[in-house]
Amino acid sequence: MSIVVRKSHYPKLIPYATMPATMHTVQSSAINRKFPKFDLYRLLHTVFQPTFGCKICILIDLPDLAEAKDMAFLNNPERAIQQRAYKYFHQGLHNGVMEELALESGDMFAYVQTGGSNLDMPDLCVDMEGKELSLENDVYPNYDIILAITTFSATAPLTAFAKKYGFRGATLHGVNEVILNSGLAVDYEEVSRDAEKLRLAMTRADSVEIDFALESGEVLTAKLELSGQEAQKSHGLCRGTTPDVANLPAGEVYFVPTGAEGFFPMKYEDGTLGKLTVVGGRIIKSELIGGNQATIAAHNARLLDDPMTGVLGELGFGTQVLPVSGSDIQDEKVLGTCHLATGRDDHLGGHITPDQFKRRQNATHDDILFAPHKTPNFDIKQVRMNRGSQQEILIEHFQPSKYLMDALAEE
Repeated sequence: MSIVVRKSHYPKLIPYATMPATMHTVQSSAINRKFPKFDLYRLLHTVFQPTFGCKICILIDLPDLAEAKDMAFLNNPERAIQQRAYKYFHQGLHNGVMEELALESGDMFAYVQTGGSNLDMPDLCVDMEGKELSLENDVYPNYDIILAITTFSATAPLTAFAKKYGFRGATLHGVNEVILNSGLAVDYEEVSRDAEKLRLAMTRADSVEIDFALESGEVLTAKLELSGQEAQKSHGLCRGTTPDVANLPAGEVYFVPTGAEGFFPMKYEDGTLGKLTVVGGRIIKSELIGGNQATIAAHNARLLDDPMTGVLGELGFGTQVLPVSGSDIQDEKVLGTCHLATGRDDHLGGHITPDQFKRRQNATHDDILFAPHKTPNFDIKQVRMNRGSQQEILIEHFQPSKYLMDALAEE
């Protein structure tokens, strides 16, 4: 059986369970997919549809603000993300894109790196001459479109400031060459349409169950309660006058869990694999499956010290066929993957805010991505959605199900 999703958009894909060995998987289709060249005009025009005279600026983060003076960071090989912000965005704006879109300003500012995903941003910033300024006094109120191209995600705090000061924006943390040439080169009209199709296929779910198959043969199951809520989408379009912040690359359907129970595996940064126990919507402990016991102990100590760090604040599903970039900002948007996130979720419509944590530096939003390139030592055996009397398989073995493929194929 072959399920076609618009020939102009994706190669043929079919669900894993019915897939002959010669047919495309999401992963093989992504490798073979041809993308247009990155075009800053097309990206900004499609995402924002800016009106005449909109003022735009770029934010970057630096460990030391002294590197901003005369753009000294351009000479530091460790500042690849910030250098791409300058080359592809700042230079792009000043080499014709601002004129084409009738934009103004094109300034760039830097603030001190927060050190964690979605931690609150400091107010102090500097311009590229090294002059000290205030984000809340000199930047947020004075620009219509703000692009945050940073090492650490700023989506949560920037969304809050957008609502307060009335600007629109986009966060593009971790941008690399793969992302520029794939996830930021796509047609966001199509991305938005596909995200909406999958959102409708999953919205108002009562719960989602995820089975994880370990190498040992053990199967762990986590159940996320969703309470019939409307699914949300990260689709890349941020138009009109309503204050909002897009997360780019986009392509995701997500929920804010209302509860969770069960177990799931987690691969830590050092490669250690742990078995996490979830009770009442919160991770309460980690147990060693393989690797470094000290890593597990450190996580357990953090959970004990600040229990809010274990609260599950998001369940997300990718909606795009994209190549692996090595950066979760893109890789979590790949069709057939799913992710959980711990910590703050106020930017997603949830109620977990930084003030609820014992320490403000713990108030991160950390994605836990399940994808074959990142977690090859366990498999997503199956993801099931429950909605009333309806139960649908969403994912099997990191491949979208027939139910999702049929939803994408609808006109």
